[in-house]
Amino acid sequence: MVTVSDDEAGQRIDNFLLKRLKGVPKSRIYRILRKGEVRVNKKRVKPEYKVQADDVVRIPPIRVSEETGLPSNKLNQVVQLEQQIVYEDDCLLVLNKPSGMAVHGGSGLSFGVIEALRSLRQDCRYLELVHRIDRDTSGLLVVAKKRSALREMHRQLREKVVQKDYLTLVHGQWPKSVRSVDAPLRKNAVSSGERMVIVDQAEGKPSLTRYRIERRYADMTLMKASPVTGRTHQIRVHSLYEGHSIAGDDKYTDKELLAATEAKGLNRLFLHAWQIRFEHPATQKEMHLTAPLEESLQRFCDQLDPL
Repeated sequence: MVTVSDDEAGQRIDNFLLKRLKGVPKSRIYRILRKGEVRVNKKRVKPEYKVQADDVVRIPPIRVSEETGLPSNKLNQVVQLEQQIVYEDDCLLVLNKPSGMAVHGGSGLSFGVIEALRSLRQDCRYLELVHRIDRDTSGLLVVAKKRSALREMHRQLREKVVQKDYLTLVHGQWPKSVRSVDAPLRKNAVSSGERMVIVDQAEGKPSLTRYRIERRYADMTLMKASPVTGRTHQIRVHSLYEGHSIAGDDKYTDKELLAATEAKGLNRLFLHAWQIRFEHPATQKEMHLTAPLEESLQRFCDQLDPL
């Protein structure tokens, strides 16, 4: 018998059971619901029933797989994440995600940031991504430690309360006159099966990025890019659309430019989630968090000729 907490209230019973019975297949959970083996306040319920605070849920005896799907918390990549946490309290955890690490497992990856954090924080009953950033992008990533915090952060994202600023180094001289790029984006699978994003005026989703020049170099520009919408690869494709692809972008940058930056020591996408502002989901205090550029990016900038 399990009593639903305030934090768990509002979710569907099938999702509630999936979190409680980690390792049990979905099909098995739907079967015990269908057969009436799960009772809420002594009554049968349908999978779409939303649990309420203080509901008493009867969960039948069921064998849970020992395989949790979590990486070892002694694995080097997992241990290093502990050093990347820039803020943590009862509601939220914010970390400076390294480039090259996906936010979650899948597509041939055994684990990502969220699985690694669950391995490190096994005492936390709840850890969910508030938003995502590309695997090749580094920087600030917010994780909710309570369902109520996740709901509130999603509201802020929907209502554009959250402000995210990225630092990116683009090829060429960005014109002063271009302070935003408003171009609809559409996901497009190419013949190799790779997912690309293109500007599509007819079928693309509305997408807006604001830009500000931070520093000029002889043949590159360091930019602050602030996405207003949150489309896949948005900053990368908007920068390319304006004629200034991002340094180190192996998806959207000309191969010769890519080879030139690699020869100078840049071995990753130069896109970093630098700053984030939002209202704390519990205290409503204004939060402003910053993650400085990692050393490899700063070193690359230091060798460029400033204008």
